[in-house]
Amino acid sequence: MITTSHRTRRTIVATAAFVTASAGALLAPAAAYADVVHPTAPLLAPYYTELDLTGDQQVTTADLGIATAALGKTADDPDWDAVSVIDGDHDGRITVTDIAALSHRMIYDDGPFTLMEASVIDMQAAMNAGVTTSVALTQAYLDRIAAYDRTVVAGGTRPLNSIITTSAVALKAAAQADAERAAHGMTSMLLGVPIALKDNYDTVDMATTGGCGCWNGNQTSTDAAMVVGLRAAGAVVLAKASLDEFAYGFVSEFSTNQPAGSTLLVASPYDTTKTAGGSSGGTGAAISANLAGIGFGTDTGGSIRVPSSYNQLVGVRPTVGLASRDGIIPLALSQDTGGPIARSVLDAAVALDAVVGVDPADPVTARQEGHVPDSYTTELSTTALAGARIGYVASMVGSNAATIERFNKAKETLAARGATLVEITPPSDFAAVLGEGSGSTNEFKHDLNAYVATHLAPEVTQRTLDDILAGGNFVTSRRSIYVQRNNVSDDAYQAWAGPHGSHTTQLAAGKVLVTKMMDDNDLDALIYPSTNAYGTIGTNMRLSPNTGLPAVTLPMGGTGAGQGGSTVGMNLEFLGRDFAEAHLLGLAYDFEQATHYRTTPALYPALG
Repeated sequence: MITTSHRTRRTIVATAAFVTASAGALLAPAAAYADVVHPTAPLLAPYYTELDLTGDQQVTTADLGIATAALGKTADDPDWDAVSVIDGDHDGRITVTDIAALSHRMIYDDGPFTLMEASVIDMQAAMNAGVTTSVALTQAYLDRIAAYDRTVVAGGTRPLNSIITTSAVALKAAAQADAERAAHGMTSMLLGVPIALKDNYDTVDMATTGGCGCWNGNQTSTDAAMVVGLRAAGAVVLAKASLDEFAYGFVSEFSTNQPAGSTLLVASPYDTTKTAGGSSGGTGAAISANLAGIGFGTDTGGSIRVPSSYNQLVGVRPTVGLASRDGIIPLALSQDTGGPIARSVLDAAVALDAVVGVDPADPVTARQEGHVPDSYTTELSTTALAGARIGYVASMVGSNAATIERFNKAKETLAARGATLVEITPPSDFAAVLGEGSGSTNEFKHDLNAYVATHLAPEVTQRTLDDILAGGNFVTSRRSIYVQRNNVSDDAYQAWAGPHGSHTTQLAAGKVLVTKMMDDNDLDALIYPSTNAYGTIGTNMRLSPNTGLPAVTLPMGGTGAGQGGSTVGMNLEFLGRDFAEAHLLGLAYDFEQATHYRTTPALYPALG
């Protein structure tokens, strides 16, 4: 459903619902980014394309012109086939009712536009109508970053600290997007939409620090492969978001651009005394506080899903191999994957379309051949849950009373939407799947060295963990962690993440076991709470990375009071089979449309 709660609609407004590598393998040296094969996706979900009369995969004024000229035509006319698709009531005649229905398929809104909680549909509709521009959107987000990010706001306790840097060329990129729209119309659902990237994605216009002061000067000469896809889709790369240094933890503490020995922490916009989660905490806080349109993070052991849960957002941890990791500072390549963090399921699906593709520089992406749908919006439907079988393991719900209450309510909602809930008794080996550790210790040095060799700017002098430890410009409370990682020998790495390593073997076994659990019970997905409010639940975060299977998390309701009248929430997570992201997004979309649990942080209202 396209929400109408935050702005008035008039004239033509779209308001209806959609109906519609081996573990531990090295990334290859950076190939030409033109070698990344991004699938050609339709511009929009079927609801917006199925009545197209001109062949451009969208409904525009040109289609309305054809329809108006056809007013009164009947099935007996010789050219009926050219317009019959818009005969929505199937009465064999093109009527005013048919033309009015066609107009609702347009993404166009000349009513007032409000930046707060604006979706990609809201932005595109307003830009198509000329109500706003990408330049205006980009400037508005820059203004919010300047006003809110490093400020202790009224009613708050500490700053968000969600943004490390903004792009000096973002407004130029936005102007180019506006020129593209003026010349060719809306060529992409991301055209002109401002994006924030976790600061471990390489960008040619901003340094890529990994949250570490040791790499303040890492200005790469290329974009990460996923960033190439975003720019090709017309997105405006607005800012680099803060993160837990080198993506290690869940509190988002970073040392970038700070005096040696000093650090900053990212705060949740719902309660600034609390962490925004990690490691993609800056992305989570920024998107939730409406400092950018859509965000991207990375997830090794929960780093997309934890900040999504702490900040009432939709997070997608894709199948390992769906999106290239080339040009992203690694933590542990056996489990690393990048994905969107957004305020809605629709936005996450649109964002995912732009970043998937086979990349020779990341051989594991070859696995996706034949598994990528035309678009990740194609299964977004308010009937997606009807007939679905959803499993859950009772022990994964935990013991927190508020979490139990929200999870039980979520199950009731799923059932009311037509899903069958199935309690699963897992096999004994399921404990080993959840209990397998992260590769962040045994793989970090090995994988970081590969990034240094292929991507780190030559001007950066601290090129090894020895150099970083000697330089002292990092989160110094983690010195022992870096020393431990630095002491991992190549033999230890191979025994863990090599082709026959214990970790490699366990991840493969975990995928087989959990897939069989779903097959044996004829399940569409498994569900569980992503987190408690500002706290993780046991080993829930490990299920997706320890199987390589995709997960989608989204809000499942409030659990308490934050600051300034905000409501603190938590998320429900859907896990599915390899490359089942479109199906998971469809299930999540149906749940989202039934509940609309996300709330806006009260501490960060519209400016002015």
